[in-house]
Amino acid sequence: MPASQPSPIPDFLYGTAWKEDRTPALVELALRSGFRGIDTANQRRHYFEEGVGQGLAAAYRAGIVTRDDLFLQTKFTYRRGQDHRLPYDPDASLSTQVAQSMASSLEHLGTDHVDSYVLHGPSSGYDWTDDDAEVWESMTKERNAGRTRLLGVSNVSLAHLEQMEAVHAEAPAFVQNRCYARLSWDREVRRFCRERKIIYQGFSLLTANVEVLRDPLIARLAARANATPAQIVFAFARAVDMLPLTGTSNAEHMKLDLASSALPLSPEAVNAIETLAG
Repeated sequence: MPASQPSPIPDFLYGTAWKEDRTPALVELALRSGFRGIDTANQRRHYFEEGVGQGLAAAYRAGIVTRDDLFLQTKFTYRRGQDHRLPYDPDASLSTQVAQSMASSLEHLGTDHVDSYVLHGPSSGYDWTDDDAEVWESMTKERNAGRTRLLGVSNVSLAHLEQMEAVHAEAPAFVQNRCYARLSWDREVRRFCRERKIIYQGFSLLTANVEVLRDPLIARLAARANATPAQIVFAFARAVDMLPLTGTSNAEHMKLDLASSALPLSPEAVNAIETLAG
């Protein structure tokens, strides 16, 4: 069962997608650098979850952290988002697939619970479907059994969330989306989350917004604060109530990204960035 005094939700998550064989070393490096939140998924197509567990184990052995220091988040991914390396029986019911995927994740991560279990995108790009309802109910059972503390959904639209609410599904604790400045930094979904006290997790804040990192406004703010453009973007994210993710593989960037939590931005600067590209 989860620890009686769980770690608080960190203000930064380290994302482990697309790391492949570098995953164990990078997870250990992220923990050495000060990250205490790790985001992964039981989707071998884009993640090496077992490698995350190897990195965690190395950090435990080195005395860097204990399990109770960490916030671990993983995901259930539908068959269409997977390759041939499946964490469940594709012929089983969706409920069984959720349970099998969770059991596999716990084995990969060397733990008896995760802190957050996320639906890695609804089954349809347009609607919250009966399949999603079945999976979400199964995820709540995993939570009720103590195998996760919290639940979330990712890669969702405002319509998905409104439909989820309309069928009286339990509200997620987290919404995790790729966040584009050119789409107003996902403003409508963020508003929905803020009104319902759902924590919005923003990913690809740098890679999806390369043009913003080069914008003269960001350059001026960075120069004024003796910071990097990336730090300005992460400081902005926190100022608008996002929990940011970073997937950097660079040790110096890890330290700089974490240091952005102490970087103040004026309300005028936050508003300027929010309206920069949308």
